[in-house]
Amino acid sequence: MPIVEATSEGVKVFIKVVPSALRDELSGVLGNRLKVRVRSQPESGKANKAALLVLATALELKQSALAISQGTTSMHKTVEVCGSSIQYVTAKLNL
Repeated sequence: MPIVEATSEGVKVFIKVVPSALRDELSGVLGNRLKVRVRSQPESGKANKAALLVLATALELKQSALAISQGTTSMHKTVEVCGSSIQYVTAKLNL
């Protein structure tokens, strides 16, 4: 399974969110997922919002262009990036 996958509307990015970290950052690849560390706690969607912000910043996109399509209550999530190409996303994320 690839970390990034093209769709008809954009790109899917498969991530693993690690909450309660020391800082918000992309911290490399773990298996077949991009590891995203966030300072937020995993309560009331705070870690999800923080993870989307970290990804949006790395991709230089508005946060509204990203949405979690699977795994809202899991550490393993699928993020939809609307309107982007797989080449753009892989280049920005250094994959």
